[in-house]
Amino acid sequence: MLNFLVYAMGANQGAGQAQGGGFSVFIPLILMFVIFYFLLIRPQQKKVKQHREMLASLRKGDRVVTAGGIHGVITNISDNTVTLEVAPKVKIKVQKSSISYVIGRGAQQESQEQ
Repeated sequence: MLNFLVYAMGANQGAGQAQGGGFSVFIPLILMFVIFYFLLIRPQQKKVKQHREMLASLRKGDRVVTAGGIHGVITNISDNTVTLEVAPKVKIKVQKSSISYVIGRGAQQESQEQ
């Protein structure tokens, strides 16, 4: 008798699930997208925006570090390239987008800000 009840309960559950569906199937997918947005996409967008703002604010005399780890002082800036002085009388040109961060501002800018 007990076996009969177990099989009877299992048959009803399967039929009920087959009729379901609709929007409830997409809820886990939507939740995953929301989690990915807040944990991965949004922070990456913030980081890219900050990097763009940093590149736009670069000035002559700034001490910077490139993505390759080269430290230098900006001596010239054009639209896409930056000329860095890495040692006395040693200058190199790098892509503006390869500047990772600014170590310090130039002496002229610091005196103007104060």
